[in-house]
Amino acid sequence: MARWLPRSTDLTRFCQKLNRVKTLEDDMMETSFNRCLSTLDLTLLGIGGMVGSGLYVLTGTVAKEIAGPAVIVSFIIAGFASLLAALCYAEFGARVPKTGSAYMFTYVSVGEIWAFLIGWNVLLEYMIGGAAVARAWSGYLDSIFNHKIKNFTETHVGTWQVPFLARYPDFLAAAILLVATAFISFGAKVSSWLNHVFSAISMGVILFILIMGFVLAQPKNWSTQEGGFAPYGLSGIMAGTATCFYAFVGFDVIAASSEEARNPQRAVPRAIAFSLGLATGAYILVSVVLTLMVPWHTLDPDSALADAFYRRGYAWAGFLVAAGSICAMNTVLLSNLFSLPRIVYAMAEDGLFFQVFSRVHPRTQVPVIGIVVFGLLMALLALVFDLEALVQFLSIGTLLAYTFVAASIIVLRFQQQKGDVPAPAASGQHNPEPHEGPSRGELKEYESFSDKLQLVDRDKSKEQREPGQLKAAFEPYLEFLSDFYPGEVVAVAVVTLMVSAICLCSILVFGNTHLHLPTWSYSLLLVLFSLGFLLSLLLIWAHEQQHSTQTFQIPLVPLSPALSIILNIYLMLKLSYMTWLRFAIWLLLGLLVYFGYGIWHSKENLREPRPQRVSARYVVFPGGSLEERVQAVQPSSQPATALPDTDTDDCKR
Repeated sequence: MARWLPRSTDLTRFCQKLNRVKTLEDDMMETSFNRCLSTLDLTLLGIGGMVGSGLYVLTGTVAKEIAGPAVIVSFIIAGFASLLAALCYAEFGARVPKTGSAYMFTYVSVGEIWAFLIGWNVLLEYMIGGAAVARAWSGYLDSIFNHKIKNFTETHVGTWQVPFLARYPDFLAAAILLVATAFISFGAKVSSWLNHVFSAISMGVILFILIMGFVLAQPKNWSTQEGGFAPYGLSGIMAGTATCFYAFVGFDVIAASSEEARNPQRAVPRAIAFSLGLATGAYILVSVVLTLMVPWHTLDPDSALADAFYRRGYAWAGFLVAAGSICAMNTVLLSNLFSLPRIVYAMAEDGLFFQVFSRVHPRTQVPVIGIVVFGLLMALLALVFDLEALVQFLSIGTLLAYTFVAASIIVLRFQQQKGDVPAPAASGQHNPEPHEGPSRGELKEYESFSDKLQLVDRDKSKEQREPGQLKAAFEPYLEFLSDFYPGEVVAVAVVTLMVSAICLCSILVFGNTHLHLPTWSYSLLLVLFSLGFLLSLLLIWAHEQQHSTQTFQIPLVPLSPALSIILNIYLMLKLSYMTWLRFAIWLLLGLLVYFGYGIWHSKENLREPRPQRVSARYVVFPGGSLEERVQAVQPSSQPATALPDTDTDDCKR
């Protein structure tokens, strides 16, 4: 029976395939896209991606059903967590100015299968985001005409009573997605121009909402007679925070567009910072005026802002808000349809997704096939699915992408550099030794014993240590860690940190409610997992990291990414079990696609050296220097195919 079991070498090779990293080109500015976007273009793309249905729909939904007026706090926490993730995206976008966003960042630092799963979830994130916004757009337009469109559809088409599906098919939402798909197909310049127009109108409407809202504000709406400021308590605030993440998913459109930026090293970090700051301020202020204008428990979740003005006697203002919100939602549709085909293109270009999506139109310089196909899929989702179910599903994919990008930042920062390009992580392949020239990208055919000795001797004596090596100050106390390759200890510590974060957050979320742990065991587990998290963090910090002044770098590494990781995991665990179930089903579908297509067509297969028999035997004679004896008998540095096998009889002679 043992002969049917896989050999250890086969398992090792299989794991190496799963964890291989992407090899970047020497000239990362070379692209088949049109580099035509400025910092202003990217900033408005980010604002357009974040300020849309989240502002006009989610504020009312979360305030009425989840958090009450404390939705303000939910947006503050969500904005802070998004800031930590946004800084990670900013560093990656400046260092790796290629389209693909979280998928690309994970591929160059963590490994192939993880990158594919992140990309697979980002695809769903953008499809759900576009579909949810289209339904919100349709609902707002319907409210302007006193729900005549909805009534006509229910009367002449009928209604459905199926969980997670809409009550009636939303043909208007599907139609607007098809129109937006047509405009996106014309190229990046047309998309950017349309986004400028709609963003200007949207910001004007937001300014009007804030001015009129503070004029009509009534502080009694936060009083205890109306339920108080936080009627659902801390759990409601945190549950609202997880849902509010939907509002900030748009900033990664900037990272996805970095391959079309003129100067991505400067434009991407600035655009992310400007757009996220403005969007967070807008969400907080609009939440304040909305819950002060009318009691939170009387809000209309479908069109909260417009309905609030109607009820205060300003029908004309409600009409203006509804019209302006439609323009804001148009910018979100453009952002989703702009980013999604580019991520699909990146996956197809790497061979992990169907090759047809890697084709770029020679005239418009955009992936037209991906735009059309996924535009049609978005329209189908908007036609039949319910908005709230889509929003919950969206949050988990976004939080997972943020978590992996934050972990990738730590791994990348503690890797050795290859020029300006991050070196691949040790995923089963031998990395070039530090004493080799950084211009050589080939992998070593074999590693000699004397190379190992020279490496150890040189590392001991070097004053300027490479990234990933133990700091000199900690060497007397952690000398046993000096024998590992640079970055190996950090990679293990990152895995330990993430496992500790998952366990810690699980105890916090489920310890009292679902697990019913006694107080002593609850406290003990919290202390143990907190110590594991902190020790992993300290172990990472004890190693040297890259210090570059050429591109933007997130401060306080590894603390900032670690905080992002633990906060994202906590928010993921606050989502409902049905969201996790749907997410697991989507992941299984992704694994089928990867093992059925991606792993076999990956372009990294072409770069992997074919397995060859390399025989190197060493004879150490007594006396003299160990290095001299080994140097005298080790194989010469030439291609492995030219190395003859040495017979045992020859060695005995």
